[in-house]
Amino acid sequence: MTSVTRLHRPLMVFTAAMAALALVAAVGLIADPRVLVGMPIWAKPFKFAVSFALYATTLAWMLSLLPRRSRAAEWAATVVVAASVLEMVVIVTQVVRGRTSHFNEATPLDAALWQVMGAAVMVLVAGHFVVGIVVLRARIADRVAAHAVRWGLGLSMLGMLVAVPMTLSSAVPPGRTDISGGHSVGVADGGPGLPLLGWSTVGGDLRIGHFVGLHALQALPLLALLLGRRFDALTRVRLLAVGGAAYGLLTLLLTWQALRGQPLLRPDAVTLAAAGALAGATLLAARTVVRRRQPELELAA
Repeated sequence: MTSVTRLHRPLMVFTAAMAALALVAAVGLIADPRVLVGMPIWAKPFKFAVSFALYATTLAWMLSLLPRRSRAAEWAATVVVAASVLEMVVIVTQVVRGRTSHFNEATPLDAALWQVMGAAVMVLVAGHFVVGIVVLRARIADRVAAHAVRWGLGLSMLGMLVAVPMTLSSAVPPGRTDISGGHSVGVADGGPGLPLLGWSTVGGDLRIGHFVGLHALQALPLLALLLGRRFDALTRVRLLAVGGAAYGLLTLLLTWQALRGQPLLRPDAVTLAAAGALAGATLLAARTVVRRRQPELELAA
């Protein structure tokens, strides 16, 4: 059982702060009627607060699995916390001002805040990378948990990277000089979208692949937990490899779909064929792994 005293304190304090902010933002969703870029103005702080709370909690748990304390990993995690706080300060500040936070260069202040946020994100990614390297090199006693953590950290890094197209000049709608990017493809940001999430229902949305990739940090450890003790350790590690590969490919598939201007819920035949092939290959690989274990169990019996 993980000792609470081993959990990284800055990450846990940040988790508590994000939980409190999520409650404040939830109240704002009800009490504040303002709408910004087609969404309730407090929707972004709420989503980011919940996401950061999950991220920080999971990262703290992952650090607790290390066989011994790592100064490099702990410092990197503290840097992640500082960068995350800075990002949330900008987001909440802009909400209070009634302004967008991402890609906004309408005024010198808006541009400065966006640049601060962009720098904070880069620092966060660097800190996450350092933690990933430390965990990759560590000899974690629980082999299954070790693989789940490594897959989760690696795939969440992929989730961060697939957000890069949002910041490219090609993401800026023609004639717009007040923004430096966007998450929608084929349509303007702020159009019809899914409730709360806001993902476009009329065009591509790069936030989808970004979201799915980021939450590999929770999905892969959860998969390891669901596998439980039903399989031996080697089989669970192999199934995690199948699940991790499939999850990574799904992240890329969703990003590819968005880049082609397709809404998540309206895929064309090519996207459906690719999704079907991915699902089929994943099921076949998982079945092969499970069947390979049967002769070993029979021999052991």
